[in-house]
Amino acid sequence: MNRPATFDQDHDRVQATRMKLQRRRRGTNAIALTLSLAAMAFGLLWLVWILFTTLKLGVSGLSMELFTQSTPPPNTDGGGLANAIVGSLMLVVLATCVGTPLGILAGVYLAEYGQKRWLANITRFINDILLSAPSIVVGLFVYALVVAKMGRFSGWAGVIALALLQIPIVIRTTENMLKLVPNALREAAFALGTPKWKMVMSITLKASVGGIVTGVLLAVARIAGETAPLLFTALSNQFFSLDMNQPVANLPVTIYKFAMSPFPQWQVLAWAGVFLITLGVLGLNILARAIFTKK
Repeated sequence: MNRPATFDQDHDRVQATRMKLQRRRRGTNAIALTLSLAAMAFGLLWLVWILFTTLKLGVSGLSMELFTQSTPPPNTDGGGLANAIVGSLMLVVLATCVGTPLGILAGVYLAEYGQKRWLANITRFINDILLSAPSIVVGLFVYALVVAKMGRFSGWAGVIALALLQIPIVIRTTENMLKLVPNALREAAFALGTPKWKMVMSITLKASVGGIVTGVLLAVARIAGETAPLLFTALSNQFFSLDMNQPVANLPVTIYKFAMSPFPQWQVLAWAGVFLITLGVLGLNILARAIFTKK
C-alpha cells in the first residue's frame, strides 16, 4: 500500500527542520567552546606571565643574607628581609590562632544549633558582607578602633585586622563542611543517647575535619599577602623587633615600600619578597588541595 504524497512531504519537512536545528546547536556549541577556550587561554597567559616574571626577578634576589639580615638603609648594598619574614610569620600565626577558633565555633553554631534562627540569619548576613568587604575597609576599621585609641601603630592591631579577614572564610567553610555530614549519623548518635555537644565533637567535626583544615589553610593563604590592612595597623619597622606593642616589619608592606622606591637594591629585595610570598601561598594552596582530595 502506497503512502500518501502529503505524508512523505511532511516527513521530509520534519527531517529538514531537525537537521537545521542540529546544525544550529553544533554551531552554537562550537562558538561557546571556542570562546571558553579563548578565555581560559587568556587567563592562563597572564598567570604564566606573572609567575615567570616573579620567578625570573625573584630568584636573582635570593641569598643567605636575605634570611639572616634585616632590611638595609636606602641606597645601600647588602641587607635582607629577616625582620620582615619573622614579622609576617608572627602576624599570620597569631591571627590564625585568634581567627580559627572563633570561625570554627561560629560555623558549628550556624550548622548545628542556629540553623534557621534569627541570630543565625543575621550572622550569615554579616559574614557575607565581611567576605566581600575590601581589605582596606577592615584596615581602616581597626585603625579607628585600635590604632587611634592607642595612639600608635602596633603588631596587635595588625593581628586583629588579619583575623577579621580570616574569620569569615573559616565560618563559611566550617558551616558548609558540617552541612555535608549526613543527618543519619546525627540521628544514630541521638538514638544511642549521645548528648548533642558530644555528637558534634565526636562525629560531625571529626567527619568534616579535612574540609575545615582546607578552609583554614586557604584563609591563611588569603591573609599572607594582604598589604592594605597592615598599612593602617602594623605599618612596618626598619629594624628587627618582636615587640607586638610597636610597629612590626612584614613582607607585604616592605614589598610595597621597596618596589615604589627609586633604589635598585630595594627593588631587588622587593622581588625576592614577592617570590617568597608567591611560593608560600602556592604551597598552602597545594597542601589544601592535597588534604581535601585525601579526605
